Amino acid sequence: MPPVPSILPARSPVGGFALCHAAGAVAALVLLLAADGARAQGAADTAPLQLKPSERLAEQVPADVREQLPTFFFGQRTSGRPNLETVIEGDAMMRRGDTMIQADRLEYDQASDQAKAQGQVRINRAGDVYEGPALELKVDAFEGFFQSPRYQLLRAGAHGQASRADFLDDKRSVLHDATYTTCKRQPGPSWLPDWVLTATTMNLDTEQDVGEAKGGVLRFMDVPVLALPTFTFPLSDARKSGFLPPTVALDNLNGVELLVPYYWNIAPNRDATFYPSVMSKRGVMMGGEFRYMEPTYAGQLRLDYMPTDKLRDRERWSYEAKHSGVIQTGVKGIGNLAFSLDANRVSDNDYWRDFPSTTTSLTERLRTTDANLRWSQGDFSAGLRALKYQTLQDVSAPIVPPYDRLPQITGRYGRYDVGGFDFSVDADYTQFSADRSYTLQPNAKRSFVLGQISRPWVRPGWFFTPKLQLHAAKYEFDAPLASGATSATRTVPTFSIDSGLVFERDANFFGKAWRQTLEPRAFYVNTPYREQNSLPIYDTSATDFNFATIYSENTFTGNDRISDSNVLTLGVDTRLLQPDTGAQVARFGVAQRLRFKDQRVFLPGGAVVDDRVSDFLAGASVNWDPLWSTDATVQYNPDTRRSERFTVSGKYSPGNYRVVSTAYRMQRATSGLPESEQVDVGWQWPLNDLWGDRGQDLGPGRGLGSGRWYSVGRLAYSLQDRQFVDSIMGLEYDGDCWIGRIVVERIQRSNAAANNKIMFQIEFVGLARLGSSPLKTLRDNIPRYQFLREQVTTSSRFGSYE
Repeated sequence: MPPVPSILPARSPVGGFALCHAAGAVAALVLLLAADGARAQGAADTAPLQLKPSERLAEQVPADVREQLPTFFFGQRTSGRPNLETVIEGDAMMRRGDTMIQADRLEYDQASDQAKAQGQVRINRAGDVYEGPALELKVDAFEGFFQSPRYQLLRAGAHGQASRADFLDDKRSVLHDATYTTCKRQPGPSWLPDWVLTATTMNLDTEQDVGEAKGGVLRFMDVPVLALPTFTFPLSDARKSGFLPPTVALDNLNGVELLVPYYWNIAPNRDATFYPSVMSKRGVMMGGEFRYMEPTYAGQLRLDYMPTDKLRDRERWSYEAKHSGVIQTGVKGIGNLAFSLDANRVSDNDYWRDFPSTTTSLTERLRTTDANLRWSQGDFSAGLRALKYQTLQDVSAPIVPPYDRLPQITGRYGRYDVGGFDFSVDADYTQFSADRSYTLQPNAKRSFVLGQISRPWVRPGWFFTPKLQLHAAKYEFDAPLASGATSATRTVPTFSIDSGLVFERDANFFGKAWRQTLEPRAFYVNTPYREQNSLPIYDTSATDFNFATIYSENTFTGNDRISDSNVLTLGVDTRLLQPDTGAQVARFGVAQRLRFKDQRVFLPGGAVVDDRVSDFLAGASVNWDPLWSTDATVQYNPDTRRSERFTVSGKYSPGNYRVVSTAYRMQRATSGLPESEQVDVGWQWPLNDLWGDRGQDLGPGRGLGSGRWYSVGRLAYSLQDRQFVDSIMGLEYDGDCWIGRIVVERIQRSNAAANNKIMFQIEFVGLARLGSSPLKTLRDNIPRYQFLREQVTTSSRFGSYE
């Protein structure tokens, strides 16, 4: 960067500045201080400035370059000596880079780079503002002190006051006898914030975005709620090491639970959380979680350990490990391998019942260890998998464990649009093993190959795709079947044709113009019968009967059954689209399967399917208005003339923090599944709407304004059992700078047992959350639930530019 030139006009008698008179005898002083010769020479060797992603000018400009920034002075009267000192009185102002100082009187010594200000002093440093009666400061180093300042921190959205502020540098300061709050300052001398943190000494580090209070007391509604000799708090949403606020939970399983977590910010890509807890009914549990993220891999580890559970009189533990990444082989022709691991284990069969919140598994009684190694290159792909289950058995309700796959080897070769043809070959070798006392069938090694070729014709307005498949499988059993066989083979061909038409027209409904489509579809499948009913079942089940599976070749998932079929599926959809955007507003569809011969392949406990006409499917999805959405599906049995399954759901969301979702689900009894009928309602809604106060929509993550109550909850009621299956109900209050939450959760574990839990939390916005957090419960159970506070934008220093 070239040296800063001196562009001053002819010097006045006081030298070093130009004095101009304006109307009303008010003068504006502009002084550009040039660096001395040594500084100018150093600046000449400095590399050009490069922009970096940062919010602060001080971080954008290197220290040696900052010394070359010009200094601007403004005021009504000025005096001083050239290149020595400058004194400005009356509306005095000094600017350099992102620093602005205002005062009634301002003295600046150029040699020491020290400024002294008195009378209504105000300093703005990159959006952080301090105000008070007197200031002494070395401007570039930002070292000095401020007497009795009031302050505002931009990124934290916080403010307070102190008897004295010592500036150590541009990123660190020490406040004495200080207060700190994010509550908006109200006019009036008697105003007291809803919550305030007081401390004898408060250290603020804006580089680490951490504040440390010594001798600190947190007061809420002028009542002390937390007092510690020393504790730290965030100045932004950036991560930092330290103790997190303790949480207290109450439920009927563990009693009163106190948890004191500690967070360790190891590096930007690694962290750890330790969360020891004490349960009044059980004892002490130690827990920890470690997370990591690298350019080629990432994962997390979690461990919970209880030396002695007083209720079970035994040791309890659980662990969970997740890892995914790329293995760089360095071998040409092989390249990289993708690897993933998901391991989950617990100490005993009762763990899922006693500690339901310690697992992320979708099936509580099944814990998996699943390792995958995958490779792909061009048209080839292959995989190696090891999958093992831990099945948590209940003597009163045992379950059949799924089969471990130790190992499973897969491969695939596929080509598309080769002379208009698509073809692929899939191969699978799996060794299945499980406890035969539960499965009542032998374990096996199974080899499976699926080859298929198709010729799609796709044109505007129609499509036609014939396909030929060949399924081949071989089994080797570790014990003979009922027939005495220790091995078996099966080969099944399948021929299918998928075809359809697409018509469009302009239409007018309800006074609006639409584009309407009519899309009839025909899908034919012919698979000859091959005897398979004597084969064991390892990974196969019946597919759900819906609009996706009715247009498929096989009525089973997995590879142990290939259904014999001579069926034609006929269906038609019609859609309403907005003509200008193409957005779908409504869709209606019907489909039915016509069977030309009996299906003789079935699952154990099943029977021959001899219906010539399947159940009738009808579905609708309507989003007529952006505020409303509705979906419905009906499965109607023409023989019994009743619905076998009916589902209807709707959602109303007129804006942020206003959502109500409802669903009704009915399922007739089928093989292996009991009849069920359930109503589900979930909501988040501001109660102030009831008395006409709709507040102000401040956008996602900012709420609807202060002083507002929100009702939140989800109720799932079983009409069959005449009881609530799951129920969550709660209230949230937005006090602007604090949020209160109380949520009651009840989860039905069986007909006779349920888990009850009360969660209460106070969130001091920008500081900490105290209590047992219900946020994860609300987010997981209420569709479109929104946090009342969430960091969605970053504060900009230009928002506080002066």
